[in-house]
Amino acid sequence: VKDLEGVVVSSQPRGRSISSAQMGVEKLSTKDIRNIPVLLGERDILKTLQLLPGVKSAGDGNSGFYVRGGAGDQNLILLDEAPVYNASHLLGFFSTFNSDAIKDMTVYKGGMPAQYGGRLSSVLDIKMNDGNNQDYNVSGGLGLISAKLNVEGPIQKDKSSFLVTGRRTYVDMFLKLSGDSNTRNNTLYFYDLNAKVNYELGDRDKLFVSGYFGKDVLGVGETFGIDWGNATGTLRWNHIFNNKLFANTSLIFSNYNYKISIRSGGDDFDILSKIQDWNLKQEYQLNAGSRSTLRFGFNSIAHTITPGEVKAYSSQSVNSSALQKRYSWENAVFASNTWKASSKINLTYGLRLSAFSILGKGDYYTLDDNGLVKDTLSYSSGEFIKTYVNPEPRVAASFVFNARTSVKASYARNVQNLHLVSNSTSSNPTDKWIANTNLIKPEISDQVSLGYYKDLAGNRYELTVESYYKSMQNQIDYRDGADIFANNDAIEQQLLFGKGRAYGIEFLVRKKTGKLTGWIGYTLSKTEKQIDGINNNKWYNARQDRTHDISVVGLYQLNKKWNLSATWVFYTGDAITFPAGKYRVDDQTVFYYTDRNAERMPSYHRLDLGATCILKQKKKWSSELSFSLYNAYGRENAYTISFRDNEDDPDKTEAVRYALFKFIPSISYNFKF
Repeated sequence: VKDLEGVVVSSQPRGRSISSAQMGVEKLSTKDIRNIPVLLGERDILKTLQLLPGVKSAGDGNSGFYVRGGAGDQNLILLDEAPVYNASHLLGFFSTFNSDAIKDMTVYKGGMPAQYGGRLSSVLDIKMNDGNNQDYNVSGGLGLISAKLNVEGPIQKDKSSFLVTGRRTYVDMFLKLSGDSNTRNNTLYFYDLNAKVNYELGDRDKLFVSGYFGKDVLGVGETFGIDWGNATGTLRWNHIFNNKLFANTSLIFSNYNYKISIRSGGDDFDILSKIQDWNLKQEYQLNAGSRSTLRFGFNSIAHTITPGEVKAYSSQSVNSSALQKRYSWENAVFASNTWKASSKINLTYGLRLSAFSILGKGDYYTLDDNGLVKDTLSYSSGEFIKTYVNPEPRVAASFVFNARTSVKASYARNVQNLHLVSNSTSSNPTDKWIANTNLIKPEISDQVSLGYYKDLAGNRYELTVESYYKSMQNQIDYRDGADIFANNDAIEQQLLFGKGRAYGIEFLVRKKTGKLTGWIGYTLSKTEKQIDGINNNKWYNARQDRTHDISVVGLYQLNKKWNLSATWVFYTGDAITFPAGKYRVDDQTVFYYTDRNAERMPSYHRLDLGATCILKQKKKWSSELSFSLYNAYGRENAYTISFRDNEDDPDKTEAVRYALFKFIPSISYNFKF
């Protein structure tokens, strides 16, 4: 793909996207997002990803996203192979990924390769920069609410390099300037740090060590606080056996935790939760001739989940307690082959075999038809309680009509053994990860896809049309009145299980060359669930169901100094449950609900504008100013809708819509030397 000043989003090198059997894959680099309008001057690769068809934003104040009808937890997000369990900063306004530390990101929306597993809907494989092994570079930026600095260079020229990138917001510093003592005592900031070192051990061996640490801190005076964050680490050894075979061996660590602190005089306590992984991954690639490439290997993950723990310090009414830790062992072997069957036919086929073992120590339960505990089963430390084994076949094929036109088809089965439960309708740092139990079974999806691909006007334009149908088993939803934070080890009492389906068609028209570049994406889709005990056992809209989703991206290189950009998005409002009526109890209004997700939030649309001015462009020094206007025409998109009695006539009910903001201008300064 030709390197342009504008955005270039590419799944393959030019020509390969037509012939390759792989479907539903897109690749973004940090160059691709540098001119996209941003919120508060902070470039965000996940926000850019959500402008692609089939990838849907979860809304303002939420870095979560939905892919082809999947829920937010059904996306596997990897940072140098390490899973990231919460990819949001500042309650979802920003993602955890500092664009200065990222080399590229590949998203698989369907037919994902056999080496990936553990989620139903998509894989986001994010790679950090390796660092410059020739010269030392320093770059950074200063925006309205954050600053960042990046340092990279050789440790030993041509053999090893390092990268260190840090970022911090300073909203809390502005709060200290407030004349209101309550505001002055509040806390709100995040910071993160990326680091990577690589070293060539010889002609056949290379070692990589990378890590990430990020944390958010939110406090209201001295009485309430919450902090949360991710930590990851990857040690990878790359070995070349010969010109046909090479291997990657990786040891991977991931941790996500949050802590809620309550300080109210007589009752001082903390609430803690975390999920932690240790993962060993071995992968081989064999180039078996000019027509065939084999990939095979295994990975083994030890999961430890601490669902909830209360630490009381000086409390009169709260005692220290803890829900049981949950232990599990997830293993998989995989093999796949990419085969050029003829000049017109390309195939990729493979199999992933996953096994998920629930381990003791712990108590597990059986429930009656009303969701009440019927029996308790106790297991000792390290005891194998139950193992789920699932084959995951994958196959994709392309038929090339000519150098500019092809059709593709794929089928993939995916299995998910970890699940996210939440009391909120939006992404929340206190959302809880749970693993399979004797009652919570693995989620399973089967997706078929069909696509048409065309290069137009001498490869200046690209047309992609993909359709899909996905059936899902063992989908999770909540009983009426469920409370997942109840002090109860039997989380299954709050849940119901059933099936789901998602289907749709995605259109993408992209202009790749010239002063004006960009794309138009449109998705028409439907996502539903059918779960006994909900909606009279009938099919109902999943929360992430969106009929229409449109994105328009335009990048214009005005001259050598100025780049202009604009994005416009529109999508159908989320499915939601509104009250069907109300009654009075002890002079208080109580709303009651009937059909699940039968109503809609108002449609969402927003225009963002941006401009980048290159101040200086020299070999040893470059700098630029970026301006952006988020939500340029001030659309008050609904964040939540609440219901209350009408003040003049309490028998009537009125809906109150809350929006997060109208429009937000921003400016940022970036430099490199």
